[in-house]
Amino acid sequence: MQSVLAQIFGLLLAAVVLVWLFKRIGLPPILAYLATGLLAGSHGIGWMAQSHEIHFVAELGIVFLLFSLGLEFSVGRLMAMRNIVFGLGTLQVIVTSIVFMLILLLMDLSLLSSFTIATLMALSSTAVVVKLLKETGELKQRRGQLAIGMLLFQDIAVVPLLITLPLLAQSSGTEGIAWALTFALTKGAFVCLLLWMIGKWVLPKVFSEVALMRTDELFVLTTLVVALFAAGLTYLFGLSMALGAFLAGMMLGESQYRHQLEADIRPFRDILMGLFFVTVGMQLDILYVFGVWYWIVAALALMLVLKIGVITFLAQLMGERKQDAIAAGIMLWQMGEFGFVLIALATKHQLLALDHASFLIAIAVMSMGLTPYLIESTPWLLKQLGVLKNPNGEWQQQPNSSTLYQNHVVICGFSRVGQTIARFLKPEAIEYVAVESNPILVQEAKAAGEPVIFGHVKQKDILKSAGVERARLVIITFTDFEHAQIVIDAIKQIAPDVKILVRMRDDSHLEALKELGVTEVVPETLEASLMLVSHVLSMSGVPMSRIVRRVSKERRNRYQFLHGFFAGDQFDSEENNAERLEYLHVMALPENAFAVAKNINELNLEKRKVSVRALRRKDREIDSPSLHTILLAGDILVLQGKPRRVERVECYLLDGTD
Repeated sequence: MQSVLAQIFGLLLAAVVLVWLFKRIGLPPILAYLATGLLAGSHGIGWMAQSHEIHFVAELGIVFLLFSLGLEFSVGRLMAMRNIVFGLGTLQVIVTSIVFMLILLLMDLSLLSSFTIATLMALSSTAVVVKLLKETGELKQRRGQLAIGMLLFQDIAVVPLLITLPLLAQSSGTEGIAWALTFALTKGAFVCLLLWMIGKWVLPKVFSEVALMRTDELFVLTTLVVALFAAGLTYLFGLSMALGAFLAGMMLGESQYRHQLEADIRPFRDILMGLFFVTVGMQLDILYVFGVWYWIVAALALMLVLKIGVITFLAQLMGERKQDAIAAGIMLWQMGEFGFVLIALATKHQLLALDHASFLIAIAVMSMGLTPYLIESTPWLLKQLGVLKNPNGEWQQQPNSSTLYQNHVVICGFSRVGQTIARFLKPEAIEYVAVESNPILVQEAKAAGEPVIFGHVKQKDILKSAGVERARLVIITFTDFEHAQIVIDAIKQIAPDVKILVRMRDDSHLEALKELGVTEVVPETLEASLMLVSHVLSMSGVPMSRIVRRVSKERRNRYQFLHGFFAGDQFDSEENNAERLEYLHVMALPENAFAVAKNINELNLEKRKVSVRALRRKDREIDSPSLHTILLAGDILVLQGKPRRVERVECYLLDGTD
């Protein structure tokens, strides 16, 4: 047990160090995970032995990745992409397999070996491509949609391949293979129908009930259980776990909980995906690579040219733009993670020689490692080919989508205050989106056509879903200071320059919020007092222009005029309030007082954080007396400050002691 813990600790430590190092020098984290596996595996230092358990846990990373991908694709959206998935995807797998098979037959490989290797090379890495598309924000671009559509069909195509390869090794004949494939497709259709029924009628009710509990832990736990249940169900029927997770995510993609589900699953997905890439790196024999490096380089170059060429030709044949077709080809040129499973299966049934298997593993790992560079360099490559004339403008444009908000207002919290704000924004044609964690409120608001997202605004993924980085203003409508701090910090990490308006009960946290970068703080109780005063002055005959100036001045002075009050005998002596609030205290100066014959500046009251708000001398009242005013016996002073400070200053003014 201690040995296993030491291995896991070493693996995590190496991953942390290498991910940090690779990010410092501008390399993608995927390469850091591959390097970690290379060091840890039997072909490296060898402190981490490969095991079935580790690979199974690593596959959960793909499960969660496909679950989050399914959340992006509702049934309606998938049907809209059916031409890409079942049209372009089918052609890509078939044509690519035929091209590679012909080349391998010319190299004197057997028919079965050529078929096996060709089908392996026709598949691409869902894990690498989807992760990179999410990081670069290209998932909703047309080139990203083409890549995802073909990847979805490839994941479906893995199922018949897992059945066909063992049957080919047993030479069961065409009838046996046809019957097995028919049976597999029937099972797949049954499982898909079962998951669709569960996702349509059961899961929305489950998550509605869980959301009503308003417990983050329960929501996260339910999300994990649903993803693993769907994956386990398809695995039980001999299908891909990733396919089940994708279907479950797709069913929930139509629900109001989509954004929160994705935010909850992401930490587990990213950690387990890192572990998956570590296990991929463990399979690379670096000494073998050095021995046949020239053949590996030639094979990588051939695969790069052929797969990009085939995908580009087929995509253009179906009416896609040349730049999107080439970009999709660059995304899908590598071998995929399911290739490792198929290689192991083919080796077990003697469809592949051991040296061929090692060669394919080396190609798979190296092609995965090179993919981030090629995707990042796609605009430059297209420019060199003359396809793009202005990469910065033409390539980086945002997709036209009604869900992509721009120059809008984000309302954090859609209760009474949030809804009131929305009602005033709508007539002015100011676009807005609200984020709310009350499922009933979200359901009612969405039914009324309001743009509301279910989720917790403290999570950065939810804020990104609301387009905070493109917003003109973010409004925090709840008054919990601790919660507001977390949300403000998350907002500033995504959009450092966005304007933030915060609602608070009073101005006790005003300075702290300003330091956090808040643009404006609206203290509810003080603003209510200002509105009341405005009405009083207006009804008393004061001109409106003068009222507006007075109110604006008070806001600029941060409500200083509203802070002092006479406590009387009903003063709230609660410790928090006593330390937080200022109040007014009246005192008279007797003839022998220490402060008599001294000016206010000489007494240095500012150092004691107490001010003289007013002075009454005989029948004359002086508001905010000058610092050079000399105090006389019989003067009545109105002091303003916190209770304890005022008490100390009163003693000081009387006898000169602090």
